[in-house]
Amino acid sequence: MKIEIKSKKGLRTILSVVVDKKSIQTKMDEKLNELQKEVALKGFRPGKVPPTVIKSQFGKSIYGEVVDKILRETSTKAIDEKKLKVSGQPKIDLKQFGEGKDLNYELQIDCLPSVILKSLDKFKATDFKVKVDNKVIDKKIKEISEQNKQFEDKNENEKAIIGNQVTFDYSATVDGNKFEGSEGKGVQLELGKDLFLKGFDQQLVGVKKGETKLIDAVLPANHPKKELANKKTKFECKILNVKQSKENKIDDNFAKMMGAKDIKDFKSLVEKQISSQYSQALNSITKKEILDQIEKNHQVDLPQNLIDQEISIMTKNLKPEDKEKHKLNNEKLAKSRIKLGLLLNEYGEKNNLKVSDEEVRAEIQKQIKGMPGQEKMVLEYYQKNPSASQSLKGSIYEEKIIELIKSKIKLSTKEINSKEAEKIISEFNKPNLDDVKSSKTKSTDKNNPKSKKISKK
Repeated sequence: MKIEIKSKKGLRTILSVVVDKKSIQTKMDEKLNELQKEVALKGFRPGKVPPTVIKSQFGKSIYGEVVDKILRETSTKAIDEKKLKVSGQPKIDLKQFGEGKDLNYELQIDCLPSVILKSLDKFKATDFKVKVDNKVIDKKIKEISEQNKQFEDKNENEKAIIGNQVTFDYSATVDGNKFEGSEGKGVQLELGKDLFLKGFDQQLVGVKKGETKLIDAVLPANHPKKELANKKTKFECKILNVKQSKENKIDDNFAKMMGAKDIKDFKSLVEKQISSQYSQALNSITKKEILDQIEKNHQVDLPQNLIDQEISIMTKNLKPEDKEKHKLNNEKLAKSRIKLGLLLNEYGEKNNLKVSDEEVRAEIQKQIKGMPGQEKMVLEYYQKNPSASQSLKGSIYEEKIIELIKSKIKLSTKEINSKEAEKIISEFNKPNLDDVKSSKTKSTDKNNPKSKKISKK
């Protein structure tokens, strides 16, 4: 095999590859011998079909199969020999082929750019430390109490008001006819939350236990049965019970109901939860601060095929007119993601960072613990979706790189209170003009607008 660099322009390299006809013929003969042992033709005993007959019958298909295999093997060898880092699928252009001829083809390769990392000495970022105010903790506990409030029966002659819980059976009709799902038993609604159908629970205000109430409502536009979407519906509701809420006493008993040892322990757990939420949001801000500097201070030639691929992923669910409208901004965002991906990956490779299967399993277990009651669902999701595990591996890899960078830059600690934290997070999450334009195209989290999925180790 003969390999030559025909041309090299920017990140695109074209190789000329020649495979001599003798090598091809050898592969052909090997394939013919294999077929001779297997093929069965009328008039010949098994394994005794002459090679000439096999060649006349299967010659073209054999040649095609052999050439296809040679192209795969030699193109890989050519890339390895020239030590090229490929950024996408190489293109093959056949120049000469056919039985009895040398195989001559060109291999067009878009290469990954050479990435030269700058020193991190001048990079800086802020590491926020939040002291959670007692007022914030108390407010959160009050919210938890509200979410877990208890209800007690009202007197039978008392009418339901906003905030009461009404339990009822119903029978519904559309144009006088019942339909699938038209009956319900023991439905509970907290009046004022409007969680059933729009305006439904408002019509239950004033009912008493034992009454029957006729209610007019409209079925939702996204009803599973298309023929029932937006249909006017009459509900006949039998009121089973009316309850009023009673305020939870924030004490040891309430704390135990929430899974804590006592009220002191409960407050500590709430503080940790709030602190964790602040940390996640503020870490995203620190991360963006770092990524902005990395992107700004490095020059990287980007392969056009990767840009096109990223844009395609970003805009796959958009209408053609929307793609065209935000073309420039989408291209800018795609370039940013690719550039950061290449730079971060280089930091990872230079520092020999890897992600073990144990780390992936540990992260999955962490997610499981954070979703009580859904453990089986989470586990099955990762078991049935290998790509999800790979994506998780990539996220872990990226975070390891960010932590490495943070350890090497000037990281100043800034202590702030809850109010300051909320202000910083709020300002960070305000969309700028570009964010608004590309809101439909972003596939990353809003707290991580420039993060690009990078190679998984």
